[in-house]
Amino acid sequence: MRDDPVYARRGHPWGIVLSIICGSTDWKTLQTECYGFRGLKMLSAPDATNYSATEALRNGQRIDIRALRPDDRDDFIAAVSRTSSQSLYRRFFSVRRHFTETETAFYLNVDFVNHVALVALVEENSRPTIIGGGRYVVVEAGQAEIGFTVLDKYQGQGVGAALLRHLAAIARKARLRELIAHVLPDNRAMLKVFEKSGLKYSAKRDSEAVHVTLGLF
Repeated sequence: MRDDPVYARRGHPWGIVLSIICGSTDWKTLQTECYGFRGLKMLSAPDATNYSATEALRNGQRIDIRALRPDDRDDFIAAVSRTSSQSLYRRFFSVRRHFTETETAFYLNVDFVNHVALVALVEENSRPTIIGGGRYVVVEAGQAEIGFTVLDKYQGQGVGAALLRHLAAIARKARLRELIAHVLPDNRAMLKVFEKSGLKYSAKRDSEAVHVTLGLF
């Protein structure tokens, strides 16, 4: 079994970007030498590790958005198990139900400088439960790639749009100039979120994906 995370695999958008930046396709090299992108210095958004906000979904339900924490591990894994195969495919360009320890560590141990992650929570069975998440990873100076996953039950309620607003706010404070995303052409819902975000939207399409750029300033 391979222990490299999905993003580091051949053909995956994040893997391609990291390979170009770091000059390597080897996961161990990416992990040990390029996680900080070889001296690429970004400014940490003030208090991003303690980020917290409250929003309301379109149906009026309250939703809390906060920074992802390492102790979210169990809820993170549970959220993946509740996500449909189609939604996972649209997020990762492949269907993954289980992550290796290396992959899980990558997704949970976020430095909030080059890698920022937020989760969306609602009350289920009298406890806060993760129902979506969004993150960005800096790929070059001033630019970061974003990605989102929302449980199918809560899709279409504005969760993704809310996560994008808050990630964009953090990115601005970190002095990033733009966010990019690679979206499957049939993922119209995600493309609509980007188009209606209020950010400077542009997109290029090829046979595999729609490559979106969102200007922050």
